[in-house]
Amino acid sequence: MSPQTPHLTRQLGLLGLTATGICSMIGASIYIVPFMIQRNVPGIGPYVLPAFLVAAIPAIFAALAYIILASAMPRAGGSYLYASRAIHPYLGFVASFSQWFGLSIVIGVIAYVVVPFFRDVAVALDWLDLAEYLEKPWIRVCLALSFLWVFVYVNILGAKFYERTLIPLMILMFALGGIVIVSGLSFDHSDFLAALAEKEGRMLELKPTSFHWPTFLSAAALLFSSFIGFDSIAQAGGEAKNPTKNLPKAIGLAILSVGLFYICFTYAVYYAVPWQFVAQEAMQKDITAAGILSYLLPSGLGVLILLGAAIALLNDLPAMILSVSRLVFSWAKDGIFPRTLALIHPKHHTPHFAIVLSGCIASIGILGSHFAGDFFLGIDIMVTSMLVNFLLMCISVILFPIQNPVLASRIGIFKSRKLQLFIGIGGTILILSFLVIHTVKDLNSTASAWYFHSTPVWLIVMSSASVLFFFQWKKLKVSGVDTKAQFSTLPSE
Repeated sequence: MSPQTPHLTRQLGLLGLTATGICSMIGASIYIVPFMIQRNVPGIGPYVLPAFLVAAIPAIFAALAYIILASAMPRAGGSYLYASRAIHPYLGFVASFSQWFGLSIVIGVIAYVVVPFFRDVAVALDWLDLAEYLEKPWIRVCLALSFLWVFVYVNILGAKFYERTLIPLMILMFALGGIVIVSGLSFDHSDFLAALAEKEGRMLELKPTSFHWPTFLSAAALLFSSFIGFDSIAQAGGEAKNPTKNLPKAIGLAILSVGLFYICFTYAVYYAVPWQFVAQEAMQKDITAAGILSYLLPSGLGVLILLGAAIALLNDLPAMILSVSRLVFSWAKDGIFPRTLALIHPKHHTPHFAIVLSGCIASIGILGSHFAGDFFLGIDIMVTSMLVNFLLMCISVILFPIQNPVLASRIGIFKSRKLQLFIGIGGTILILSFLVIHTVKDLNSTASAWYFHSTPVWLIVMSSASVLFFFQWKKLKVSGVDTKAQFSTLPSE
């Protein structure tokens, strides 16, 4: 590469990388999922927090696998690069295309879901005309598309601008989330029951429930989705300062800080609000942390909590767009996708064509959520995709020294082969178990048509992707590319 050729520049520091992982993880996963799980997994009752802790175990194994691989291969495209160099290019593409498709759709889902949060803020402030305006379907779609493409543009403007946008939003998100934690710990169940009786004249009987292992494991598999997102740090490997040290540190910091936040947040809400009430409400309507705490809090604090939820969802967008676009860039750089998508903006040093393509796929997620009238299919596809991705990362750790000993010798953390095997094999067993639980639950669920099950949709998408891969692979062979040599080394920076 000549000095004049535009290329990715290493501008993201440790804080920017950590913020990328944190903002990819925190969103609906904490403000909605721990409470709506009472509907999706009936009978989980008071065991949501223990299920969260169990869900964190395979996530930690996956994070450790990423840390090992990132220390040896600090380049853009993370998961694609890791599996393609540690196992086989096809499996690298399967891992990353699965991830790219699932996350791109979910980016659109998040942009679509965030609009009702702003509507609820308007209602809480008694801005009823604005709230009614935000209820209009075409307004919701247009606003969702606007949010999406603003953050597409933020990504195109470069790593520094991206970092300056993301870090303040992350700080604000934690500050507003802290209000939930402090508020929840300031009350107990007796306070809530008194408030419920005063406001609605309702009495709530606190019936106990029994522990049921299948229910508990189903809940843990669902809550595992809350830890998806730290992998976005690895995708930014081509733009990280001091990557061999900062990438592993950022992944560890993101998992640790988000895990602690989830535990404190969930514990605080259930400390104040009986799970029996949460389960009862979840069966009747969609609920959020702000909604169930509103019985205890003054309206001003309720507005701040709603705003915190909206900002948490918005925060997902820039970090996830960065993540998926770098996957496209890395495929194109290896010749698996059209090489035009690997072009770098001469001024901003970002893969602008790859970013725009990812924005277009996310726009399909917005339109799909709108016309289908249900966004949970997109979430289920994402969970399937990421479980497959994490599974292949753990397998990569097992096979890396065997398949590619030269690159494996660059591993800079957890160098003990016994420890690597423990992480790889342990993660493989745990994540495969969660994948089986998730798939069985999906196939056994009631749906109006087969294409509302995530598993067959995922299989169709991956079959199409496989055809594309082998078509491009044949073109590489015909053009005289030494694929064995190319896919055993790191791409140029």
